Amino acid sequence: MAFSFQGGYEPRVEEQMRAFERTLSEKDRRRFAALEAARLGHGGIEYVAEVLGCSTRTIGRGLDELAQLPEDPAAGRVRRPGGGRKKKSTPNRNSNAT
Repeated sequence: MAFSFQGGYEPRVEEQMRAFERTLSEKDRRRFAALEAARLGHGGIEYVAEVLGCSTRTIGRGLDELAQLPEDPAAGRVRRPGGGRKKKSTPNRNSNAT
């Protein structure tokens, strides 16, 4: 049987965490969850994933991002370069649309 995080936060604190997490961007949500999980130690990833309703894989990505913070290639960005909706193409002025 695997050891899991014992204890946990008070319900009021868990609700504050969820409310705060909803105000963050996607990248900041991952990093917030990762910071909390790392602070709790062994079993923290599963506990924080349950509290915030996210995947343990999401927290793992957040931990990887935190390890790269000193040379963060996406500093100041919300999405990776090339991510997000593509620009709307300009209509061709030579076409005869009626």
